[in-house]
Amino acid sequence: MSVDPAARPEPETDAGAVTEEATVHEEGVELERTIGLRGAMAIGVGTMIGAGIFVFPGLAAGQAGPAAALSFAIGAVIALLVAVPTAELATAMPKSGGGYYFISRGLGTLFGAVVGLSVWLGLVFASAFYLVGFGNYAAAVLAEVGVNAGGLVIPLGLAFAVLLTALSLTGTENATKLQNVVVGLLLVILTGFLTYGGLDALGVFGRSSTPEEFFRFGVGPVFSTAALVFTSYLGFAQVATVAGEVKDPARNLPLAMVGSVLLVGVFYVATIFVATSAFGSPRLEQFGETAMVEVARDFFGLGGAVAILLAGLLATLSSANASILSSSRAIYALSRDALVPERFRRLNLKYGTPHIALLSAGGPVLVLVATGQVEVLAEVASFLHLVMYGLMCVALVVIRRSPPEWYQPDFEVPFGPVIPVLGAVASFGLIYFMKPASQLIGLAVMLLSGGWYLYYARDVNLRGAV
Repeated sequence: MSVDPAARPEPETDAGAVTEEATVHEEGVELERTIGLRGAMAIGVGTMIGAGIFVFPGLAAGQAGPAAALSFAIGAVIALLVAVPTAELATAMPKSGGGYYFISRGLGTLFGAVVGLSVWLGLVFASAFYLVGFGNYAAAVLAEVGVNAGGLVIPLGLAFAVLLTALSLTGTENATKLQNVVVGLLLVILTGFLTYGGLDALGVFGRSSTPEEFFRFGVGPVFSTAALVFTSYLGFAQVATVAGEVKDPARNLPLAMVGSVLLVGVFYVATIFVATSAFGSPRLEQFGETAMVEVARDFFGLGGAVAILLAGLLATLSSANASILSSSRAIYALSRDALVPERFRRLNLKYGTPHIALLSAGGPVLVLVATGQVEVLAEVASFLHLVMYGLMCVALVVIRRSPPEWYQPDFEVPFGPVIPVLGAVASFGLIYFMKPASQLIGLAVMLLSGGWYLYYARDVNLRGAV
């Protein structure tokens, strides 16, 4: 069974132009270009800085010991291998939709539909993961003042899912302004914390660090932990997802993607080094999602714990904010291409935001937050994004073999196909190390996406259309 093509809107042909102010189409203006380099970096850094520092250290140290720092480094290398090809694709096709848009134009509608729907849901999983982390930090803040709020973790996550969706409904500028402020505060707090912690770990202050074998659990857990924490590196792709709203995309997209991965990767490796030096992996594992609070308490007392609690709240909030925004843009792009019903691309006349697309992101987030399954949510998000990353690299190789007239990137990946091939192999390879439950859920999402394509959109032809 399939939908009658006559009943489905035609995909937009993008016959207009990309300008400094907006992406213009035959029917008018799509989304205004209101995001500068700082805003684009804030989306990338703000999405990534949260989980890697404030949720994962205890979980990662429990799986890989001090070698969890290497897990984060592996994640950063894979992210860079994908970020560079993504930057080329984004400067050639600076449209909202990111990886979905690139893959659908390079590999065809089937791949685009499966990836687009999967990444929309992947971002929903990631948003829920961040909001559960936010709930844990909010409960820890209340615990500091003597309020037992363990039962409020999920309700707090649900409440802020509603608030962030409402914020994005009132305009992209509001969401990015929040992102800029939050990320600025985060970087100030973390720089001070990690500088002191790094000096302490090196013995500058005379305190002894916790001696521990680096590969405490062997080499294998390093890769499985890298697969778990890769959720921390989803932010650079979110920059491409809102490419249609970025000013001067030829310059700002590559700088924002590569720069955000490099900056955040350094923070992650430093965080695990400081944390395992302070306590050792067994104690970090016991502390769980709020392990960094106890590290800060050990360094600075109550004031340090409060500062990191504040930073954790800001970080998980910014990650969820950017992911909800990006998820809505993914489903918006699918609607523009007639792969999902037309209503998802409708814009609110007052605020100029895709309000139905935003609700389609915020609604499922509420359902997943209610499960509270932190590791599963993180790994499923990683699985779906790794598939997209691998296929983006493949799409670049395919397009370069026979580039169409419209393919004129302002930034080109050096060394021919070497980097995109390595990016594809690394992305697909990391999936192997994930837990079976996460792999099965990820495959189920992709199969459902493929089923939707066969039911609704198999008559749509997008390959080569820009």
